[in-house]
Amino acid sequence: MSQPTRIPTYFFLGIGGIGMSALARYLLAQDIQVLGYDRTKTELTTTLETEGAKIFYDEVVAIHALSDFSNEGIHVIYTPAISNQSKLFTYLTSNDFTLQKRAALLGEITRSGKCLAVAGTHGKTTTTAILTHILKEAKVGFTAFLGGILNDINSNFYSTGNEYFVVEADEFDRSFLQLHPHAAVITSMDADHLDMYGTKENFEQTFYDFANQVSDELWVEESLSISGKKLGFGKDSTASIQKLEVIDGSYVFDLVLEDRVYSNIQFSLPGRHNVFNALAALSLAISNFPEKAGEFVAALKSFSGVKRRFNYLLKTPNRIIIDDYAHHPTEINAAFQGAKEMHPNENLMVIFQPHLFSRTENFAEDFALSLAQFDEICLLEIYPARELPIEGVDASFLLQKIKEKNKKIISKESITASIAATSCRVVLMLGAGDIGDEAQKVKNYFISNAEVV
Repeated sequence: MSQPTRIPTYFFLGIGGIGMSALARYLLAQDIQVLGYDRTKTELTTTLETEGAKIFYDEVVAIHALSDFSNEGIHVIYTPAISNQSKLFTYLTSNDFTLQKRAALLGEITRSGKCLAVAGTHGKTTTTAILTHILKEAKVGFTAFLGGILNDINSNFYSTGNEYFVVEADEFDRSFLQLHPHAAVITSMDADHLDMYGTKENFEQTFYDFANQVSDELWVEESLSISGKKLGFGKDSTASIQKLEVIDGSYVFDLVLEDRVYSNIQFSLPGRHNVFNALAALSLAISNFPEKAGEFVAALKSFSGVKRRFNYLLKTPNRIIIDDYAHHPTEINAAFQGAKEMHPNENLMVIFQPHLFSRTENFAEDFALSLAQFDEICLLEIYPARELPIEGVDASFLLQKIKEKNKKIISKESITASIAATSCRVVLMLGAGDIGDEAQKVKNYFISNAEVV
C-alpha cells in the first residue's frame, strides 16, 4: 500500500513583507501549515495569525521551533531583503535547510494557470490592484497576489479560482524572471536598484529578458523601446486615453482600444499616472476577456484605491493630508502632479523619508529637482532597510542639493508639530520606509483634536 504524500510545512523568513504575506495567505487557503518569523509585530502579521499562521518575533524562539523539524520536513521561503548575517538565516544555512526565494515559489504557483503580470519601476502595485478590482467585479475566477493592501477587501490576496493568476512582477533582485506570463504589462523602466544591478543598462536588459518570457501578449508604455502593444495618451498607441477631463474631483475620459471606443469612463484616483495605470489594467483585462469589456469599464468607477497609494488621510476645510509610497524621483513627480491637479490653488508641503542610502546617492540630483517643486520641504533621515550606511550620505546630503527653498530636516517626533505650523493647506507624506506608520499617527492626532476626515 502506497504512503500518502506528505504536505510540507512552510516557514517564511520575513513573513510580514507584502509579497511574502500574500504567498502565506495562498498556502493557508490550501490548508497548508504556515510558520514564519518577522522582527516586528504589525497589523499585517496580526491578521496572518488570525488566519492560521504561527509567527515568531524572536530569532532564538524561532530557531527552537525549527529544531523540531528535519531539514526535509519544512520548506523555507525567504526574501532577499533578509540580512544573511541574521542568527536565523545562519542557523538555516548551516543546518542544510533548503531555502527558496519568494519569487521562485510565486513562479511555481502561477505556472499551474495563465499568469497576467504587471511589471514596471512605477505603477505596478496600483495597476495590479485595479486589474484585480475590475476582474473581481466582473466575477472572473482568478487568484491575485498584490504588492499592496487593496482597500475594498483589506488584503493583498484574493482568490476565486486558479485558472488565471494576477501578479505584481517585481524587478527587485530580478525576481520577475521567475515568471512566465501568458500576458503582461510593462508600465515603466526608470532605473532603480542600482546597488544590485550596477548600471542602468543592466537594469533595462532585465526588462527585455522579462518581455521575452511573455508567451502571448505584451502591453508596454508608449515611450518604451520594448516591442509590444503600446499604451498611453498618444493617438497612435494601440490603447489610448482621449478626452481626459477632471469633473467634480474625478477623471472622465474615453478609452480607444484598437477599433473600439469606450466613452465617459469615470475614475477617481488622482494623478495622470493613475489614469495610465487604469488604461493598462483595462487593456490587459479586455484583451483577455473581451466579452466582459463593459463590466470592466463600469467597475473602474468603484475602485477605492490601495493603502499608501495617494490615500487621503485627512480632508478638512483647513487641512488635507495625503499618504503615498513614492520613494523614487519619478514617483515624487507623479504625486506632486496629482496633488496639484486636484488642488490647483493650494501651496503644497512635502514630508519625505528617503529610502536606502544607495538610492539616495545614485539619484540625489533627481530627488532634489522633484522635491523642489513643493513650497515647503521637510526631510526625515534615510530609512536604511537592508543597507548599511554610506559615508556622507544622509538627509543633510540630500537637503544641500535642493536649491533656494523653504527646507529643513525634522525628526519623526516633530512631524505633527511641523504640519500644525505650516501655512500649506495640503501636506504629502512620502516614502517607502516606516513613514506610513507615522502618517497614521498624524491622522489619529488631528482627528482626536476635532479635525474630521
